[in-house]
Amino acid sequence: MTDPLVQKSSESQNYEQLAQEIEALDTYWGPTFRAIIEDGKHEKFLEHLEQRIRSHDRDIEKLCNAHYQGFIDSIRELLHVRSEAQDLKSLIASMDKDLQMELQNVLQRGEEVEKARRVESNIMSTIDQLQVCLPVFRMYHKLQEQLAQKRYYPALKSLEQLEHTYLPQVSRYRFTNHFRESIPKFRKKIQDSSMSELKDFLENVRKYSSRIGEVAMRHTSEQVGLDESITGKRKLVPIGTNNPFLDEYEAQDESTQDDEDGLSAQDLVDFSPLYRCLHIFTVLGDKHTFENYYTKQRKEQSSLVLQPHANMHESIQGYRQYFHAVVGFFVIENHLLYTTNGLVTQAILEELWSSSVPKIASNLRTHASYCTDAELILQIKNVIMLFINTLANYGYNVTQLMSTLQDIREHYTDVLMQRCVHSFREIFDQDNYHPLQVSNDTEYVTVLEVFPYRDAGLERSPYPRRFPFSSMVPKVYEQVKEFVCASLKYTEELNLSQTEVDDMIRKSTNLLLTRTLSGCLTTLIQKPSVGLLELIQITINTNYLELTNAYLEEFISSISGSFVKDVSHKAELQGKSMFKDARAEAEEQIYERLKAKIDDTFELANYDWTLNEPQGRASDYIIDLVEFLQCTFRAFTNLPIKVARTACMAACQHINKKLLYMILEDDDVKQISLGALKQLDLDLIQCEQFATSEPVKGLDPSLLLECFTDVRQLLDLFNQCDFSAYFHDFGERTSKYPRVTPQSAIKLLEKIREADKDKKKILSVLKKDERDKKKLHETILRTLKELPQTSQ
Repeated sequence: MTDPLVQKSSESQNYEQLAQEIEALDTYWGPTFRAIIEDGKHEKFLEHLEQRIRSHDRDIEKLCNAHYQGFIDSIRELLHVRSEAQDLKSLIASMDKDLQMELQNVLQRGEEVEKARRVESNIMSTIDQLQVCLPVFRMYHKLQEQLAQKRYYPALKSLEQLEHTYLPQVSRYRFTNHFRESIPKFRKKIQDSSMSELKDFLENVRKYSSRIGEVAMRHTSEQVGLDESITGKRKLVPIGTNNPFLDEYEAQDESTQDDEDGLSAQDLVDFSPLYRCLHIFTVLGDKHTFENYYTKQRKEQSSLVLQPHANMHESIQGYRQYFHAVVGFFVIENHLLYTTNGLVTQAILEELWSSSVPKIASNLRTHASYCTDAELILQIKNVIMLFINTLANYGYNVTQLMSTLQDIREHYTDVLMQRCVHSFREIFDQDNYHPLQVSNDTEYVTVLEVFPYRDAGLERSPYPRRFPFSSMVPKVYEQVKEFVCASLKYTEELNLSQTEVDDMIRKSTNLLLTRTLSGCLTTLIQKPSVGLLELIQITINTNYLELTNAYLEEFISSISGSFVKDVSHKAELQGKSMFKDARAEAEEQIYERLKAKIDDTFELANYDWTLNEPQGRASDYIIDLVEFLQCTFRAFTNLPIKVARTACMAACQHINKKLLYMILEDDDVKQISLGALKQLDLDLIQCEQFATSEPVKGLDPSLLLECFTDVRQLLDLFNQCDFSAYFHDFGERTSKYPRVTPQSAIKLLEKIREADKDKKKILSVLKKDERDKKKLHETILRTLKELPQTSQ
């Protein structure tokens, strides 16, 4: 067992060694601390450290006690020296202050002397140099005044003198650098100001070019002797040279306004701003920039000028304003062509005009197409002619604009034709479609003045006299004449030959006849509300309207001044062929209406197909139909005989077809008794009597009877029961019933047998005659089926 004292001494040595290591090392204490902590006796180590600290404190205290008295003595000596040093410092500062004050006064007086001598020298030198620089400043001041007064051309001359004459004399001074640097700015300012004047000039020219164009067009109208209503003349005044675009002209008196009549369009504008700007840019060596800017701006202005207002077509004033602006623009360009040296060249002007003409033509065609007033179109044409003549006077090519008048003429013709459409429809609606009747000479002469119809028999007849046509004929003829006169108005002032005028009117009239009047007649004829008698009168009217073709030929020749006959250039009027086509259509409608009336009448037929005995007279519907046909054909008196005959033949043939249809094809008729066949025979006799009564004068009755042959032979065959003759002569030329086919006979016989079957249901016991009749029908039916099923 270890001795505790030895152990304690060993630990104390160990702790001392560790403490010395800590004191010896400044940073690397990790192993030492780890050894202390691993030993687990760090508290004892701390106690050891406390003891060591107290030991060091005792050593320090002993050392301080040994040297304390010497330290105190040294401090007392230092305090005494400090007091003497402060006194010395105060004395030195006081002496320095006194010396500084004395020296400052001396230096100030010296500087004042030096400054006075320098100022005196500078004044003398400045006076000498100012005498040299004074002309430069005077010229510079003059330049400033000229710029302020907007006298740019004199300012440009002053600037040249300043740069080349005066500034070289004082070039050694620095202020001349400022002047030299300012000279390009002044040139730029002059150039910009001049350009600003040019812009104002261009804007004012654009704004007031309409006035220039108005004056130019009025002068042209005075030369050609046009009415003032075409030009829309108003009083203007010449524009002064100082400010060419002031609005004060409105307040000037009448005498000043009258002076304008002696001025040309160019005299109304002061071009001096343009000339000055051109000269300034030329002097500055930048003429090309000026020309490019001017050309660009005028092209942009031309685009604005050529763009019409959206509502230009609503009044003639809109067209005048448009033309005034365009004429004013090109009059100005034409003037500058001859008054400027190359600013506006012939090539530039021709290019600008060539690009503008299609736009002008397009605008005129577009806005004219919106116009539906013929009178307004005539006014537009007159203004366009004045516009064309004005520009032609200034040397512009107006060929394309002349062709535009032809396009507008076509629209004018369309407007006239549209107006005629309404007139024709109104005439047709107001006509009663009865022959025109007059009661006295005044009314008779009035009709003849409108329509040159002559009939000796009518002139000898007493009043009231009745024309063969209705009021529609003279009114239509008068309307066509008005159209011709209106078409002629458009050709005025166009400088056309009589031949061209004649051809133009004839073409327009042909369009009216073949398109407008033909369409209106077709619409009238095809109206469901137009009755048969009205169609007959329309057909009669077309005969007399056809005669108007010759009258119109003479009328056109007389108003156009072309009286020469047999000229190859003349376009023949196509009224004859048109009226023939209309009449043919009306005749076809007559035939169709007759057939429709017959169909309607047959719809009213109410046959008793099981009738035992006939009524003893024709059916009521047949009687009514015959009376209608007789009345209708009496109205055919004034129709061509061919039309009446064709209509009569068609009516009879249609009645024959309807009767055959009722007997053979009508699905509602399942059975037919012999009594019903006899009643049909009475109805057919009524129709045949109508055929033999000569309903149309000159029509052979045998032809009309031939129309009923199909029904007549079929009814005779069954009513007479003549089948032996039918079978014997079947297929022979001498056959009594060549129109009766076996199919037709079979259909009718089967319907008769159906009627007999119903009788069997009523009579339970058949009589011998009935049995024989049945056998006969069976025999006939069998024989008919054995015959070839074709017509004879």
